[in-house]
Amino acid sequence: MLKKLLALSILLLLTPLFFTSVSLVQAANSGDNQWITDYTIHDSTTKELLIQHDANQNRTSTFSPVLPGAEVKITFTVNVVASGEGNLKLTSGLSKPSSGTYWVYEGEEYDLGSTFSPNTASTTFNWVEGVFEIKLNAKVPPSSSTSKTITAVTLTGPTGTVLDKIMITSTSAEMDTFLSLLRQKEDRLQELRGSGVDIGYTGMYENILTVAQAVAEEGDVGNAIALLNGIDEGNAPAGSLMQMLFLPIIGVSIAVAAFFLILFLRTRNKVSYFTLVVEDQIKDLEGLTLRASKIDRVMSTNLDSVKDRLKRLVGT
Repeated sequence: MLKKLLALSILLLLTPLFFTSVSLVQAANSGDNQWITDYTIHDSTTKELLIQHDANQNRTSTFSPVLPGAEVKITFTVNVVASGEGNLKLTSGLSKPSSGTYWVYEGEEYDLGSTFSPNTASTTFNWVEGVFEIKLNAKVPPSSSTSKTITAVTLTGPTGTVLDKIMITSTSAEMDTFLSLLRQKEDRLQELRGSGVDIGYTGMYENILTVAQAVAEEGDVGNAIALLNGIDEGNAPAGSLMQMLFLPIIGVSIAVAAFFLILFLRTRNKVSYFTLVVEDQIKDLEGLTLRASKIDRVMSTNLDSVKDRLKRLVGT
């Protein structure tokens, strides 16, 4: 009898946990919903927008780097798609801000409950259906590396199941310069491929980008930037596609050259024929001049003058 009562008690205790876990898993696996939807990250000192995430477009836009040691404010929306047993939990992997509390909730539409503690890195709140906006004020931990990924916010269920999270990458100013330059080079590589540049050149270009990334990840960002700046894009060789496009132009050029060559030859032939005719006329004039000199010296002089002009015309 005691064993049956004990088994029944355990069953009663486990049943709520079971249904809670089922509800949690169903909500977490819902393809049309996210627990953390839109969010923005601002620099608390300069008020500059650093990162923005649009859940509708599933797009994250980075405007400026998140620097190590910077004070940031993360504003995000939590969408609790269904109520459940127990409490949900928010945890930040960032350091405590210089002033103020970690969490700031200014709305009234969602009851966070009595367990909500705004001044701790980890706090719980009621698991009830609803949507609310909350802010996290925190400081990015200092880092000796050029790039470090940090879990800024983690939302978990009562059993520790991770429902959603916000990840940020703490990046040095020099690393941000490298990443910006890398994006430019990657865009340029796509342009070169699209314009039909030789595949050997684009392959070498891509290898340099890969090596530069590896060098930057090892911490030598300065040399990585130098590698990218050393890529010579001004003498990119034409690929087979571009060479094929040049063939019609070459063909037209050859045809035009052949046309003018034919005209030249025809003209030269005509000039040669004309020269032969004139030379024959000169010979005839020489005979006439000789006979005219015996009859009329003035006529002979005139004929001799015509003969000389004809000789100059044909270059003899």
